[in-house]
Amino acid sequence: MIVIEQVREGMHVVGPDGKKIGKVDDLKMGDPEAVTADGQTDPKTGGLVGTLVDGFAATSKLPRHTAERLLRVGYVKVDKAGLFAGDEYVAADELDRVEGDTLWLKPRTGE
Repeated sequence: MIVIEQVREGMHVVGPDGKKIGKVDDLKMGDPEAVTADGQTDPKTGGLVGTLVDGFAATSKLPRHTAERLLRVGYVKVDKAGLFAGDEYVAADELDRVEGDTLWLKPRTGE
């Protein structure tokens, strides 16, 4: 089973070292077989995905290429622990496993 299919809002999110990062605030399934987001449509508006990518990039404050990749592969939005920590977007291919109520992340390159 694909890890993101097991993820639910409110789950605890921890790094590969077991340290708490935050909680799952939102998630979106992607289409990892897609090469690009071209030709996809926004399921809510039926419009072209470019509008969706631009809107997501603006609201998430991510670069457009990062927003497009996250929409294509899927992502988990993590409400990071701490009063001023903010949000972090984690691509579906960076998720390691789900154990009970906890989502474990893979080690990032260079860790």
